[in-house]
Amino acid sequence: RTSIFSTRATDLDWEQNARVTYSVMEGHILEVPVTSYISINSETGVIYALQPFDYELFKELQFQVKAEDGGSPPLSSNVTVTLFIVDQNDNVPEILYPSLPTDGSTGVELAPRSSEPGYLVTKVVAVDADSGQNAWLSYLLLGATDSGLFTVGLHTGEIRTARSVLDKDTLRQNLVILVKDNGHPSLSSTVTVTVMLADTISEMISGMSNLSAPEDTESNLTLYLVIAVAAVSCLFFIFIIVLLALKLHKWKDSRMFESSDVNFHAVPTSQFLGIDGVRAFLQTYSKEVSLTTDSRKSDYKFPSRRYSAAVTNTHTSEQQNFFLLSDDLLGNKDQISVQVSFKPFSCFSSFNL
Repeated sequence: RTSIFSTRATDLDWEQNARVTYSVMEGHILEVPVTSYISINSETGVIYALQPFDYELFKELQFQVKAEDGGSPPLSSNVTVTLFIVDQNDNVPEILYPSLPTDGSTGVELAPRSSEPGYLVTKVVAVDADSGQNAWLSYLLLGATDSGLFTVGLHTGEIRTARSVLDKDTLRQNLVILVKDNGHPSLSSTVTVTVMLADTISEMISGMSNLSAPEDTESNLTLYLVIAVAAVSCLFFIFIIVLLALKLHKWKDSRMFESSDVNFHAVPTSQFLGIDGVRAFLQTYSKEVSLTTDSRKSDYKFPSRRYSAAVTNTHTSEQQNFFLLSDDLLGNKDQISVQVSFKPFSCFSSFNL
């Protein structure tokens, strides 16, 4: 609330009898209680505005204030208070003509191409709900399809031709008119006037058939943005799916390679092997054993077609290699000399005891 006025009353009595209280007497403004617009401090008599006052609704506000003492019986006096409302520039100009059709089409004014300079095409009509200089209106031409072809009266709003119509002038002329008041700060409105330059009815009909309601560029831009975002999102998901498919394919290939790979332990091919190497050699490959008690010889036949590459010496397939085995292998204290002959597809070993 805002303080707008103050009332003051005095009493010649003493103490309680001289104590004054203030109140607003009942009343109505435009069938609304006056207490809806103002209030008063009962101790100080300061009057407050409870809501803004509109000059266009009422130009003054009149009410009564009562001052009452604290005696018994109490004594009181009344005073009439009148508030004059000052106009403020709080209303924008309202354009009455040309008005936009309710069916969404565009209003059109006609002007013949043969018109002379000063030809009255149409007039923009506007009003302002304010009063005084706040309601003074002026008209300005903000833009035109062909500059210099039309003029607008500063205070009348009349649209006239400024020169003769030329052949190069566009058939359809769009004029943007600004209407502003004289308040401080000034308020304004704009209107677009469409003028068709034509001498015959066929030209008028041809030009009017090309007229259409202005497109909502903002909504189109929003639609394009939504489409672009959707397209980018689809491309991103496709990329993720392709990447996952490639990863899965590579993983399957690696598993198949691991399952089909046979881990062969290569046999040492040095000239002299220890007992550990021989034991590993004998335990790795399958063997056929034939033993005789007389000769005390043991013949071991190894399948060499699959493993000849692992045990064949790099010099020649028929070269003989000698191994020294300790007696821990066969439980004999004597030293055993083992002669192994390697061939391309078979391998025989004999033990001489």
